[in-house]
Amino acid sequence: MNSTENRSGKRGPLLVASVAAGVLLAGGGGVYYAATAAGGGGGAKTAPAAPPMLNLDEKGDRGPGIAPGEPDPGGGPSGTVYRAGVPLPQGPSEAAVHRPEGRIGAADVTRLAKALGMSGTPRLVGEVWRLGPDRDESGPRLDVSAKAPGSWTYSQYQGGPVGDTCLKGKACPPPGEAGPPRGGSPVSEAAAKAAVAPVLKATGQDDAKLDARQLMNGSVRVVNADPVVGGLPTYGWSTGVHVGPDGSLVAGSGRLTEPPAGDTYPVVGAQKALDELNKAAKGTGPIGIGGCATDPPAGAADTAGERPDLPCRTMADAAPPQVVTVTGARFGLAAQYVDGEQVLVPAWLFEAREKPGTAPYTVVRTAVDARYLAPPASSSPPPDQGTAPERQISSFTTDPAGRKLSVSFWGGVCSTYTVTAVETPAKVTVRIAEKPADPDKVCIAIAVDVTKTVTLEQPLGGRPVVDGASGQAVPRK
Repeated sequence: MNSTENRSGKRGPLLVASVAAGVLLAGGGGVYYAATAAGGGGGAKTAPAAPPMLNLDEKGDRGPGIAPGEPDPGGGPSGTVYRAGVPLPQGPSEAAVHRPEGRIGAADVTRLAKALGMSGTPRLVGEVWRLGPDRDESGPRLDVSAKAPGSWTYSQYQGGPVGDTCLKGKACPPPGEAGPPRGGSPVSEAAAKAAVAPVLKATGQDDAKLDARQLMNGSVRVVNADPVVGGLPTYGWSTGVHVGPDGSLVAGSGRLTEPPAGDTYPVVGAQKALDELNKAAKGTGPIGIGGCATDPPAGAADTAGERPDLPCRTMADAAPPQVVTVTGARFGLAAQYVDGEQVLVPAWLFEAREKPGTAPYTVVRTAVDARYLAPPASSSPPPDQGTAPERQISSFTTDPAGRKLSVSFWGGVCSTYTVTAVETPAKVTVRIAEKPADPDKVCIAIAVDVTKTVTLEQPLGGRPVVDGASGQAVPRK
């Protein structure tokens, strides 16, 4: 467990973290009964006070949580249905929500900096601890949020507009762009894991589940670590560290402290959560691919092979759903926004495979009993947000100055999209807002590759680009 400053037993404000993943509410099941003695040994017993309602943010978080790039249970021409291929566990009857609280001190930042091979004294710039160069300098830089859990980013910052390379007549790197080594062969997975071990120890994630299969630019190996919090595996709370071909650490991001346990909630079993996931996906139908309705209005009928009174007709009307096999389930914690701040919520982490022999991916469903989930504040989104779920961003590029940020994602031919970016010293969070097609016009369910560009206030520099819908870092194209 990492140390923090000003930690107390009093519930502090919820705090925003840099990574996040979409999670569904789960319905039904679960009974929350407990008795405590009131007074003497033979006194009457009363039930404890119920925990407060969890206000899961509606925006982008009421749909199934899936690994980026994997099939969406409610998307695609035929949709997706998950079927258990093995008996699913019941799990515990209750579990705690983990909420970040407290402040990050200079000693915490120094500990992480030492693990990254940095020296010096961190300085507080607004609400961010910084160690390393400012805008007009170059070198390794570490930024850590002063609020727990201490979201951090590390990069090889290239800040100066002119350097020795430029003076020799060679191409200058864009101002503020990260400069990891390029070329050469990537280190082995084992060597990469060994290189990031000090960082994981400094952040209290020695027992994290590691995955070092990802490569960037063909030579930089990425180690992704999913920490264990409160004895449970996590989803959407990962640490990622980039290891160069020479074994040096060239970039990274994560959280510095572990969020403590808060209120305890009744939870449902894995089968109940899976049933609710499929029920919710069936209710959404092929939304987002043209914004088509799934059910015809009352009294609708075919006329000469056409149904002009339907808002939209898609290939999903006749196509059967895609059936994906669930090969396992773990009870854990998933990152979820509650009242606008990110916390870890009890959830079922399902392992799914599209076909036998294919690589598994993770589907996430909140396990908290639906009776303790507050209903959405409004059934209608803001006028400029559209009505479809947020798109997940697959990659990004920038112009030479680092100011024009272009993101790519899969969209529908009948919808229009706008992109917004929220900038902090530690990251750039990008969200895609979708305006569905005119409900009075027929729309075909075809997915297309869409690219949209937004202008940043400051050059991107070494800051990671984070997908606001999934909470995951977006890879550079």
